[in-house]
Amino acid sequence: MPQKITIAPLTRVEGHGKVTIHLDDEGNVVRSRLHIVEFRGFERFIKGRPYWEIPVLVQRLCGICPVSHHLAAAKAMDVIVGAGTGNGLSPAAEKIRRLMHYGQIFQSHALHFFHLASPDLLFGIDAPPEHRNVIHLAKVNRELATQGVMMRKFGQEIIKATAGKKIHGTGAVPGGVNKNLSPEERDMFLESGTQLDVDLMIQWAIAAVELFKEYYKKNKSFIDTFSVFPSNHLSLVRKDGALDLYHGVVRAVDSEGKKILHDIDYQEYFNFIHEEVRSWSYMKFPYIAELGEEQGWYRVGPLARLNTCDFIPSVHAQKEFEQFKSITGGKPNNMCMHTHYARLIELLHAAEVIKTLLSDIDLQGEDLIRKGEKKSEGVGLLEAPRGTLFHHYKINEYDQVEMANLIVSTTNNNEPMNQAVKYVAKSVMTGKKEITEPMMNAIEVAIRAYDPCLSCATHAFGEMGLDIELYDHAGMLLDAKQR
Repeated sequence: MPQKITIAPLTRVEGHGKVTIHLDDEGNVVRSRLHIVEFRGFERFIKGRPYWEIPVLVQRLCGICPVSHHLAAAKAMDVIVGAGTGNGLSPAAEKIRRLMHYGQIFQSHALHFFHLASPDLLFGIDAPPEHRNVIHLAKVNRELATQGVMMRKFGQEIIKATAGKKIHGTGAVPGGVNKNLSPEERDMFLESGTQLDVDLMIQWAIAAVELFKEYYKKNKSFIDTFSVFPSNHLSLVRKDGALDLYHGVVRAVDSEGKKILHDIDYQEYFNFIHEEVRSWSYMKFPYIAELGEEQGWYRVGPLARLNTCDFIPSVHAQKEFEQFKSITGGKPNNMCMHTHYARLIELLHAAEVIKTLLSDIDLQGEDLIRKGEKKSEGVGLLEAPRGTLFHHYKINEYDQVEMANLIVSTTNNNEPMNQAVKYVAKSVMTGKKEITEPMMNAIEVAIRAYDPCLSCATHAFGEMGLDIELYDHAGMLLDAKQR
């Protein structure tokens, strides 16, 4: 008989969501969906607020990646106050923000790999649930777990030094930053032999990449086949094609590597990226307008970034990038589990960038804020840990926000995550007489590869759908209404 499987709540992800899978009489998967079941209307309730409040307000979307929203909003406000699209800031402000951002990348990637993803890799997706967590990791490999904790701490301390607080800081303001980095703050990360030594972080990041590579050698068939499907890939790149997580132009390639967005100015993103809303999720579905809803969806995040960029501008990460690209002969990598590999290469790159920035005397500069001719509209983009993040605002004559549109990283990955759920569900559940817990965990493993932040992604246009169901004391459905 037909069967409906519900996986709720999703575990080891940020935010709340569930998966539903429908099987027919023969046990074939006929429909699968990733549902986002919470709604947070930031695009609505910041309307009417003065524009200078927005970088601080919108970061309340999330406690995991607030820096990403803080900086994306600040970049949009830079345009509004006439400070340009990322290159109009003073050298001090530009580099302080970059340091803040790469600290965020470093801490978030460390959190995801060591705390959320590594239990599945190290213990197996069919391991007992009580073993698939960071606590068991600490029992089995105390050194590895400690490194994960200390690497996240390092990133958070970088954020605190640049933004004022580890979570929900205030460092970025329209047109620049409100503080520089003192020599004392800088030296805290350059002192050899301490727990916050940036050279130690680079060593640990190299070790993390090696850990995955060794795992990959032993589990190649699993990593290469677990969730594989062709897709487009989108990210920012530097104008020379380099990986740049803070600023650049928008590039998209198809599954074979052909460019479909040719390094466009992100101030005009809305001419190229459209969104649709579906009734069963509070998360939008973006797509490349020229290709349409069916063919225009794309992936973002570490895997996409390594598929779209031409090279990585740091020594150790570039070396690893070349090995990564050799797996697919230089073509885009469409294997979901390789996202973990890409994420660790970015972790290493972030550490290298942080070291370079810490040695830059511009961080102690006094020229922190610049402004020019005021505008009524601005767009801010950057590469958040989970992928490309869009912030778009318009203000009125009273300096109040009158329009806000946010396309967050996880929203960009909405369709890819649904594709991953469908692929894995068909692989592990089709024709099975019994649906086991490891099978359901396999679905979650596919979703976790994208490191989704579901709280950030809960936005929709128009009137929200509403389902009301009335049950009696015995659990029988008496009535149901939909809006």
